[in-house]
Amino acid sequence: MRLKIMPLKKSFSVHRVPLILFLCQVMSALEVPLDLVQPPTITRQSPKDYIIDPRENIEIQCEAKGKPPPSFSWTRNGTHFDIDKDPLVKMLPNSGTLVISITIEGKAESYEGVYQCTARNERGAAISNNIVIRPSRSPLWTKEKLEQITILKGQSLVLPCRPPLGLPPPIIFWMDNSFQRLPQSERVSQGLNGDLYFSNVLPEDTREDYVCYARFNHTQTIQQKQPISVKVHSMDELNDTITANLSDSEFYGAKSYIERPPKLLTPEGRTSHKEELRENVLSLECIAEGLPTPSINWTKEDGELPINRTSYTNFRKTLNINHVSEADSGKYKCTARNPLGFVEHTISVTVKAAPYWITAPKNLVLSPGEDGTLICRANGNPKPKISWLTNGVPIEMAPDDPSRKIDGDTILFSDVQESSSAVYQCNASNEYGYLLANAFVNVLAEPPRILTEANLHYQVITDRPAMLDCAFFGSPIPTIKWFKGTKGSVLQENTYIFHDNGTLEIPVAQKDSAGTYTCVVRNKLGMAKNDVHLEIKEPTRIIKHPEYKVVQRGGKVSFECKVKHDPTLIATLTWLKDNGELPNDGRFSIDNDHLVIMNISDEDDATYTCVANTSLDIVSASAVLRVVDRPNPPFDLELTSLLERSVQLSWIPGDENNSPITDFIIEYEDSLHEPGIWHHHSDVPGTQTTAELKLSPYVKYSFRVIAVNSIGRSLPSEVSEYYMTKAAEPEENPTAVEGIGSEPDNLVITWQPLKGFDSNGPGLQYKVSWRQKDGDDEWTSVVVANVSKYIVSGTPTFVPYLVKVQALNDVGFAPEPVIIIGHSGEDLPMVAPSNVHVNVVNSTLAEVHWEPVPPKSIRGHLKGYRIYYWKVKNSSKRNKRHVEKKILTFNGNKTHGMLPGLEPFSHYMLNVRVVNGKGEGPASVDQVFNTPEGVPSAPLFLKIVNPTLDSLTLEWDPPSHPNGILTAYTLKFQPINSTHELGPLVDIKIPANMTSLILRNLSYSTRYKFYFYAQTSAGSGSQITEEAVTTVDEVQPVNPRIRNVTAAAAETYANISWEYEGPDHVHIYVEYGVAGSKEEWRKEIVNGSRSFFGLKGLLPGTSYKVRVGAEGDSGFVSSEDVFETGPAMASRQVDIATQGWFIGLMCAVALLILILLIVCFIRRNKGGKYPVKEKEDAHADPEIQPMKEDDGTFGEYSDAEDHKPSKKGSRTPSDRTVKKEDSDDSLVDYGEGVNGQFNEDGSFIGQYSGKKEKEPAEGNESSEAPSPVNAMNSFV
Repeated sequence: MRLKIMPLKKSFSVHRVPLILFLCQVMSALEVPLDLVQPPTITRQSPKDYIIDPRENIEIQCEAKGKPPPSFSWTRNGTHFDIDKDPLVKMLPNSGTLVISITIEGKAESYEGVYQCTARNERGAAISNNIVIRPSRSPLWTKEKLEQITILKGQSLVLPCRPPLGLPPPIIFWMDNSFQRLPQSERVSQGLNGDLYFSNVLPEDTREDYVCYARFNHTQTIQQKQPISVKVHSMDELNDTITANLSDSEFYGAKSYIERPPKLLTPEGRTSHKEELRENVLSLECIAEGLPTPSINWTKEDGELPINRTSYTNFRKTLNINHVSEADSGKYKCTARNPLGFVEHTISVTVKAAPYWITAPKNLVLSPGEDGTLICRANGNPKPKISWLTNGVPIEMAPDDPSRKIDGDTILFSDVQESSSAVYQCNASNEYGYLLANAFVNVLAEPPRILTEANLHYQVITDRPAMLDCAFFGSPIPTIKWFKGTKGSVLQENTYIFHDNGTLEIPVAQKDSAGTYTCVVRNKLGMAKNDVHLEIKEPTRIIKHPEYKVVQRGGKVSFECKVKHDPTLIATLTWLKDNGELPNDGRFSIDNDHLVIMNISDEDDATYTCVANTSLDIVSASAVLRVVDRPNPPFDLELTSLLERSVQLSWIPGDENNSPITDFIIEYEDSLHEPGIWHHHSDVPGTQTTAELKLSPYVKYSFRVIAVNSIGRSLPSEVSEYYMTKAAEPEENPTAVEGIGSEPDNLVITWQPLKGFDSNGPGLQYKVSWRQKDGDDEWTSVVVANVSKYIVSGTPTFVPYLVKVQALNDVGFAPEPVIIIGHSGEDLPMVAPSNVHVNVVNSTLAEVHWEPVPPKSIRGHLKGYRIYYWKVKNSSKRNKRHVEKKILTFNGNKTHGMLPGLEPFSHYMLNVRVVNGKGEGPASVDQVFNTPEGVPSAPLFLKIVNPTLDSLTLEWDPPSHPNGILTAYTLKFQPINSTHELGPLVDIKIPANMTSLILRNLSYSTRYKFYFYAQTSAGSGSQITEEAVTTVDEVQPVNPRIRNVTAAAAETYANISWEYEGPDHVHIYVEYGVAGSKEEWRKEIVNGSRSFFGLKGLLPGTSYKVRVGAEGDSGFVSSEDVFETGPAMASRQVDIATQGWFIGLMCAVALLILILLIVCFIRRNKGGKYPVKEKEDAHADPEIQPMKEDDGTFGEYSDAEDHKPSKKGSRTPSDRTVKKEDSDDSLVDYGEGVNGQFNEDGSFIGQYSGKKEKEPAEGNESSEAPSPVNAMNSFV
């Protein structure tokens, strides 16, 4: 069993050649197996016209097959060629091929002639074509003396080549003595005959080495003609050189250099005739002379030129039509045209034809008693003659055979017998050639046999045709039937195609086409069958095609090509560049289904194709990579049309690098005034290559051009030549002219000087002119050098002036300048504002009014009025001191202004001054005013101390800003139950001189919320709030807290210490492990209530991680600490942890710590613990909206401490519920800050103040009240 791969039908790729051959076999007649008796068949022979290389041995091929094997004989020039008599001639064994050895002795010319081979056996004789043997020839040029050709410019010229006749004809080309091909163009070109034609000559055509070469490909030799010398003269040269020794007759031609209409150099006349054979290339030529050089155009009369077979060469001077047929006969017209006229020539074309087959005779296999036909039909122009031969002998001279009958191009056979077997030759000939075909008649009686190998396996792609072979033979010709499956019925032609050679074709194979097929062949002598197996595979598909890419040079690109194929087949993916292999370059890499190209260059601009193929099919997809970049810089800059104020600049664009040029930027350099600095001149569209540039006088210009495309700008071009423009008077005057005095008695005139580019000539100066605006004075002028300032002295104070500055140079003045208004210098104002009075609006705002000063007293530009005001004293007489003066400026000619932000109940003074550009004038008389009372700020603090079962003591300080005289305090309070609901509100008025109050008869174990604020006659101030409880109903559990874990490490051990806060009798443990490892923590239990522990058995020089935890419900674990043991030490070092004195010291320290812990525990139990509840916004006073002191926004029960972690335990949860197990706050937590302290019995005093003091920068630790725990921690 073998696997056969079925190629695709109707495909013309290289991979599909086997299918084409197969179809040819399908069309051919049945082949007779070589084990059966059969007449000879010629299988190989040399070409009819056989040109040999005379330097090599001659081999004339003749191969044939037959049964029995045929014998061979030859004729030469129509007579028998006895090869045994010529020692140089040998026939190859089992072959008719002749080998003539002429390399040692003998000449090829001796064996020229017409050879024919005959292959013969008992069943007949087959003959070959007449093989004409001719040795190739490459003769030399005949020697000739060539004179120099002298010709006038513009005349036409033909340089003859006239190569020697060779076999085959040589290929002609023109070169110089350096073996460089001579350039050709519309003006200069080579004709079909090899001559070199000049439509008109130019001086550059002068040379001494016009050499015609003839290349003889068969012998690989090149022959050359003697060089031709050509000298081209112009008319001016002719006038200078013609003397009595030189006459016009010595020139090539006689016409002078004038323009003229076209004239044909070849072919001559108005008509000509051309004859060509069918299937050859028809080449028609028209070459014309004229000035200007003519162009050639081709047409066909009464018809169109065949589009797919027509091409033009030699600059459209040659028309080529491939594979000509009789239909291409007709008249073809060439037209040579230039601006002065045209000329036409008509070529009549006749297409002749050597004989060609219509029906060639085919071998005929018959069984005894059958009938048959041999047909030989050919065509040609003229029509060929048909003649028959049998076994190489004209049929008229052959023995009679009663079973055959000749009817022109057909031989009819009837009731054949074995003796009827023979080889028949058909010859079709006319004057242009002949055709010879052999066809045998073989009479056999054979039962059917199947020639195809048994049990072949075919694999075919879905929806492709499947061709199942069943080649067979039998005589008479058997019938064939196909079946599918073991019990299948005969296949019918409505679904399948049955070929004459037995092949079964499934036009479109589907999944259900798979299976076993059986072919059965029968004739009257027997039957044979064969099974073949068909598998249907999924097609290979590209599901992700590579996409078009545009990438900048130097970038990176990736093409993706995803393939899906039948899982039982192996697919390979290949990438091609322009249908060739990828370059062997490290920049190209293939990763799975991606092609990646790095560092892209211009050579990578190509079409990339991914080819996916299996053993059955092949698919491909292509994408174009377009490599783009910034344009190359323009070049060949040229200045023309040089005028005084303009010039024309032209250039040649550089390569646009696949991105069209959109603009050109023209820049210039003024090497006279600003050498090395390039300025933008203008932009030009990308379609332009010239620009008219406007120029300025007295500038030494040079230009450069920059090309722009979508990628960016090119590098600048090379610099153009210099062009200096003539000087002229300035066209512009200085800008930014101002007249401003710097002193009361001067006028400073300033301007922006002209740039050198704008000076328009040498000797740039400025004419400065001025006069008083309101006077009758004449203009005063002064000419100054190229500066930017001039000072006029002795002017009156702040007087308006008219000022102008005009540019001038050595050529003349600029246009009349613009006049501007300036002022001489300012001085301080002389008069203070009058009639100043103040209207107090409210306790923080006052309005000031004044009379403006006379304009003349300002002595400058009025900037506005400035109010100085300050607080003299407090009306409550508590604080009599002067404060810093405040200033408010009101721009412009204002007569009033508002003073905001005043302090209530205060004594103020103010004055007003006028301001100009020089400064302030004198102050007005001081005005005094008082602000009324305002509402006070919140009390400084509110503290709740000495809580008992039914009473609380409140302490406070007056407001820091009473803003008037305090009249009373108001205290409001209400209880808060366990569900955070507020009880009835109690309102108490307290005299202004009190700073404490005891509230009695309160409910025990109850939380209260207090609202406290002060009052003046203006109203109530901001309130302060606090909360407190009368007693604590039960002690809440306190969760442990461990912090400040530190480690002191030695070589093999480490002391771990920490700070602990929380309940006693908690089991502490230490966990440690190697830092960075994944091993589990090692755990050590700490005995007692120690706050340190020693780790032993550690590895020297190793980093460890450590943490301390508390066992129990809380499961608290500290943060990790990392330490590193010391390096390994010498063994003589003593471990301090094993020394007795150290152990004793540590025991003493532990005992002391235990005593301190006991004292701490006693003191904490004595003080009690009080839970603190929610933030204030949950219990806002329904009657009074509290305000923060600082910004007036609604306050809440919280300050910065509420957002800090508590010292012990946690605060009340954010869901505003109080759980007994969570309320672990103690009074110690609320003792932070300067106001927090304890009474002697340990009870809490100072947490509930109205305003917390500012926390120190170091946090709560620095302000914490001393405690035994802290003392113990600091000791340890």
